[in-house]
Amino acid sequence: MKATAARLVELRRSIGFSQIKMAATLGISQGALNRYEHDDAKISDDLLTTFADYFDVSIDYICGRTDKPEGKLFSARPNVGEDNEELRQFIEFCFDAKSPMSRRLKETLYQMMTGGEGK
Repeated sequence: MKATAARLVELRRSIGFSQIKMAATLGISQGALNRYEHDDAKISDDLLTTFADYFDVSIDYICGRTDKPEGKLFSARPNVGEDNEELRQFIEFCFDAKSPMSRRLKETLYQMMTGGEGK
């Protein structure tokens, strides 16, 4: 991919390395690096990972899927809505039933998680 080739050149130049020095650092030939940087050869997943680790950037960044070096950040949110019995059971399990504050804590947590009213 042309985006990957361009990003490899950009990263190498950002640290002032020649192709020879970068290739030696990565344990590949200068010719191979030249082919990757000119989009004349497909870079292996292992080498792509090595580049990402070396430059401390994501593979998404190297492949041009994002301009953020840390990559695309996804936030997983559980599917919680009102009347979610599974969530209510989980919250029940997390608190000591003998504690006098448990009922209020459970209801407050349930409200926070669902954005709704507690039962």
